[in-house]
Amino acid sequence: MMDWTTSYCRQFHRQLTRHARLYTEMVTTGALLHGDAPRFLEYAASEQPLALQLGGSEPDDLARAAEMGGRAGYVEINLNCGCPSDRVQEGRFGACLMREPERVAQGVAAMRGATDAVITVKHRVGVDDAEDYPFMRHFVETVAAAGCEVFIVHARKAWLQGLSPKENREVPPLTYEHVYRLKQDFPSLTIVINGGIATLEECSAHLAHVDGVMLGRAPYERPWLLADVDRRLFERPNPVATRDQALLAMAPLMEAMARRGESANRLTRHLLGLYRGQSGGKAFRRHLSEHGNRPQSSALLREALAQVQAQHPRV
Repeated sequence: MMDWTTSYCRQFHRQLTRHARLYTEMVTTGALLHGDAPRFLEYAASEQPLALQLGGSEPDDLARAAEMGGRAGYVEINLNCGCPSDRVQEGRFGACLMREPERVAQGVAAMRGATDAVITVKHRVGVDDAEDYPFMRHFVETVAAAGCEVFIVHARKAWLQGLSPKENREVPPLTYEHVYRLKQDFPSLTIVINGGIATLEECSAHLAHVDGVMLGRAPYERPWLLADVDRRLFERPNPVATRDQALLAMAPLMEAMARRGESANRLTRHLLGLYRGQSGGKAFRRHLSEHGNRPQSSALLREALAQVQAQHPRV
């Protein structure tokens, strides 16, 4: 979700669900240790509960980055062992780390020693031809022995050569049964399933077999999916009743952005899917896209909403 789950995206999603855990974009250890760490670690208090996702492979670097994340207040530090991109592989992290479970275990142990935040690992069911269940089981068993108790499993293998990151999300078949079996074999671990899950009904079905569900692109493309999460999955009241309320709740943030001279599209690009499938949704997206490339007051949101209301008075 690089360049997708920015702080502005997360602040918008938090209007739709108060209880789902949100995750940052993947941040490399190098960016934190040698770059603008305050910028990478910054978030709004409203985004909590919030997890920091790290990319890296050197235990010392992971420990230092985890310590920084813990000090910044993140409740979870997640090590990404699932990203298949060429750039990530060149840095010797992401999905290629599944071939080095001992190194991942060393990194997890170092991270646990550096912070009180929960340390978790996100991974695939396999890489390239190593997709058999025993391969993943050995990976999880090795890393769990270092103290990791939470594993987030993308239920597709990753092809490290020959497929683009987009194709790696679509071409390898989903093998949810491998994730279910992992929970059966390691009942004391928290197993979270990810990959191809598009509805809350599917979430409920998976929760009969595992402990949690991670959603990625589905709620980004159709944010209103999140609006019933608190009631359906957490048995808590939903924070908003209509799309209109969720949209207008972003007005104070847009006003603050305008005062800083920030282009509105740093926020509005994350709002484009809010009225997907609704009458007026296309006009809503067009209005935000055409007018968001410069600083704007919150009037832009009301103008875009008027495009919807002209065709669909009740949303």
